[in-house]
This record gives sequence, structure tokens and C-alpha cells, in this order.
Amino acid sequence: MLVTASRIAFVVVIVAALYKKIEVFDSFIDGAKDGFNVAVKIIPYLVGILVSISLLRTSGVFELVMDGLRFAFSALPDTRFVDGLPTAMIKPLSGSGARGMMVDAMTTFGPDSFAGKLSGVLQGTSDTTLYVVAVYFGAVGIKNTRYAIGAMLLADLAGIITSILLAYLFFG
Repeated sequence: MLVTASRIAFVVVIVAALYKKIEVFDSFIDGAKDGFNVAVKIIPYLVGILVSISLLRTSGVFELVMDGLRFAFSALPDTRFVDGLPTAMIKPLSGSGARGMMVDAMTTFGPDSFAGKLSGVLQGTSDTTLYVVAVYFGAVGIKNTRYAIGAMLLADLAGIITSILLAYLFFG
């Protein structure tokens, strides 16, 4: 029988619970109830994010933003990176939406194209910032995020810029 980390963790939890005389099943049920309550609390935030993504895509605003970015970067000698940016723009809102944008870039330009490779790099270098804020801050009832969102989006921007630079370095 192969000993894996999950089997060891399972045994450690059971032994620790027996040692501390904790009712494991009752604790599990209490945790499951709390998890369900948290899920119910964050549903409005998740619906808001999904509606926002849908509105951006169906209203044509997203295409307008992409056209603006193409124009803004048109003075640069190489603007191939702009075709990969939809992945980076959707990523703060939705991981699955960004994955869809990555697949779209790979379908449109090819998986071995610069845009396809950059989309793959961008998919892995940033986080679903606004989704995280909605879920975690919403779960604990934080309404005033102060500097958190700005700092998180700044970190995403650093990831995007680094991704573009690394994609040019590795994929030319």
C-alpha cells in the first residue's frame, strides 16, 4: 500500500481529534453548515460579477476598449501583445472567463502564435482579484476595502507587464 500525504493527513487529523476528545463527525457537520451559510452570503456578489462580465462582452464595450488599446499602443514597434490582452483584462473578474479568452486567442491566432502563448502566460500570472474581493470580503462582511483593491490591481498590472516581457524574451 502506497503511503501518500493525504493518507497521512487523514490519520493525523483522526489521531489529533481522538487525543483532544473532539467529536469529529459533529465538528464536520458544524463546518459544513458554516460553509453553506457563507456560500449563501456570497451569492449576490458572484451574480454581480457574472452579470458584469456578460454586460461587458455583449454590449460591445469590451471591443471598444480593445480598439482603444490597439490605438494607444500603435506607436510601439511591436504590438502583437495586444491580441493577448483580453485574457489579462477578464482575469480580475473571472478565471473561467479568462480561460475562455485564452482559448479564443488560441483559436483565432493559433496555439503556437505569440498571442496564444502570451494568453497562456497571462492566464497563469494573475489572480481573479475582484472575484477574490467579492468572495472573501463579502463572506466576512467587509464593505470598506480601503487600499486592498488598488494594491491587488497594481499587483495584477505588474504580472501583466512581466508576462509580456517574458513572452517576448522566450517566444520572440
